[in-house]
Amino acid sequence: MFELRDDYRSILLNDLPLLDVRAPVEFARGAFPVATNIPLLDDDEREQIGIRYQADGNAAAVALGERLIAGDVRRARMQRWIEFARRNPRGLLYCFRGGQRSEIVQRWLADAGVDYPRVAGGYKALRRFLIEQIDRLAGDAEAIVVGGRTGSGKTDLINRFEEAIDLEGLAHHRGSGFGRRATGQPTQIDFENELAIRWLKLEARGATRAMLEDESRCIGRCCLPEPVWEALRRAPIVLLEEPLTKRVRRIRGDYILGNLSELERIHPGRGFDHFREHLRSSLDRIQKRLGGTRHRELAAEMDAALAEQEKSGDAGRHDVWIERLLVEYYDPMYDYQIESKAARIVSRGDWSTVCGWLAERGHPIRAGERQLVQHGGYR
Repeated sequence: MFELRDDYRSILLNDLPLLDVRAPVEFARGAFPVATNIPLLDDDEREQIGIRYQADGNAAAVALGERLIAGDVRRARMQRWIEFARRNPRGLLYCFRGGQRSEIVQRWLADAGVDYPRVAGGYKALRRFLIEQIDRLAGDAEAIVVGGRTGSGKTDLINRFEEAIDLEGLAHHRGSGFGRRATGQPTQIDFENELAIRWLKLEARGATRAMLEDESRCIGRCCLPEPVWEALRRAPIVLLEEPLTKRVRRIRGDYILGNLSELERIHPGRGFDHFREHLRSSLDRIQKRLGGTRHRELAAEMDAALAEQEKSGDAGRHDVWIERLLVEYYDPMYDYQIESKAARIVSRGDWSTVCGWLAERGHPIRAGERQLVQHGGYR
């Protein structure tokens, strides 16, 4: 009897390796963090079989599949599945609904002497389970939101605490017009799956609360599930208030030095060219809201800073346009938004004040972070 597993919580909490035998196009739309795609059918084969199924029914589609996946093609795929199973003896396999495709792979593996369990209901069942968990967790958990102006270090602060869920980290985006990361963003489904698993793991460690950053509904192209968005909108807010000089320095570190470093790793020898384009396009995306004159002035200051950085390696000149952008654009916009949330603010202050307030109310600081927290987040 072929083994079926439906203990979805245990599978996901324990990061059990998952062999995803769906077609690559399906995997690209959404998967799970520990899944590896080794398909039974490639995209072209899947399309051919789908057309045959529509025209002539299931039996004809299966017969076509047997002809397409035969001989050397089948042997090559079998070898990859067997290698995966041997590397990951605690893993499981699945297809979309846990039906024909995963049954075929499971049977072929068994014929080769490899007994490998299958996820009951497949990808669809795991995905449905995670959606249900997001609804439950966001509805039941006690949330606390850390807010603050751009560059205050909200993400850095929450990541010093054990009960934090870093939404920007999950979205691979820093949450502003300049927030794009060189590594791109996950799909919406991948973002939601990772968020649900992260929250489940938090609960499994005994946490009854979740610390989140004050976010817009969408972080780049990743949008918060409705229950999470509603949790953010009703949660109490701790407001982080840091001096402008620290905020400028933090933005220079994250958005200038951090982004350049990422792009240099991805594009060796061409990193600065990509960085220049990345920065300019970020400014251009908010051109309408800045207005033509201010956009031109900021662009000129940015170009001067880029020229100096490329020539000498000194990024300090970026502080000129960063400070102006904060004071003239981001701060007024955030201050307007926070006015509507004023009744939910339960504490406010600098890094040490906010961290102290949170710690006094039982929010545990991560091991090894206490000294950093006490000194305002700077090593």
